[in-house]
Amino acid sequence: MPVFNNIQALNYALMQEMEKDPSIVVFGEDVGYEGGVFRATVDLQAKFGVERCFDTPISESGIVGMAVGMAINGLKPVVELQFCGFTYPAFNQIISHVSRMRNRSRGRYTLPMVIRFPFGGGIRALEHHSESPEALFAHIPGLKVVAPSTPYDTKGLLLAALRDPDPVIFMEPKRIYRAFKQEVPEDDYVIEIGKANIVKEGEDLTIVTWGAMVRDTLKAVEKANEKGIHPEVIDLRTIAPMDRETIIKSVKKTGRILIVQEAVKSFSVASEIIALVNEKAFLHLEAPPARVTAPDIIVPLPRGEQFYMPHPDMIYEKINEVVNFLT
Repeated sequence: MPVFNNIQALNYALMQEMEKDPSIVVFGEDVGYEGGVFRATVDLQAKFGVERCFDTPISESGIVGMAVGMAINGLKPVVELQFCGFTYPAFNQIISHVSRMRNRSRGRYTLPMVIRFPFGGGIRALEHHSESPEALFAHIPGLKVVAPSTPYDTKGLLLAALRDPDPVIFMEPKRIYRAFKQEVPEDDYVIEIGKANIVKEGEDLTIVTWGAMVRDTLKAVEKANEKGIHPEVIDLRTIAPMDRETIIKSVKKTGRILIVQEAVKSFSVASEIIALVNEKAFLHLEAPPARVTAPDIIVPLPRGEQFYMPHPDMIYEKINEVVNFLT
């Protein structure tokens, strides 16, 4: 069984699926000859030719708009937008056309397309490179939003996205692109979009997180375990549709919830999860819902990034606070 990091898992999944499905085309800024800024598409052009993996002009709106036309006409475009902050010029296409085409045509047209981009901080990048905009996309009906945390999940979720009849926003936490490796089966497998993963069972507290924050959360949980605290950790995997059933079932068991996200605090995915728990499991709560997030500011430039990013010590402190509420 091969051992891959997240970038290699991405590349492997694209390579496998492009071999099986000739309708898949991959394009974006520098994705062809260079293989992408992070090398996620390396060797695809050499293997499949310039008609199926090619570079585009620097025009995110044009890139996504072209993908809309391709998808309507029978292709399966896989768009790479170079950084999360570069998705904003494409918002008009994403909101006005990508998310609405099935509804607008009353099901006559669907858009089987994947929009990939790296997101999150932690690599000391420049402005527009380190945002965590998952809530922006999850707020738009008609879009599925995925954020894998491991190489195994990356391959399985990307294969699921590539086979989905509707558009999928595939968000890749770039801080962990090459942070660790994991065995990834060569065999074909998919991970269901909309199904969370309980990565660690526990009974004292439910922690919901996703993307790069999963690793930081597990580090904090190891420290909590040493103190006799045993949280249950849920990797959301998919922001939209959200696996509400798994979250509520866990909270009813533990009586407490903590959400850990890299995005800013207000109007966020964490906010939505807290609202969900208050609506569906309020009488089971033994402590107020809590969250660890970035502050409500623009992501700082590299010198200030360490003061912005949530980290394991911060998560551990909040775990103690929630578990020891009223004790």
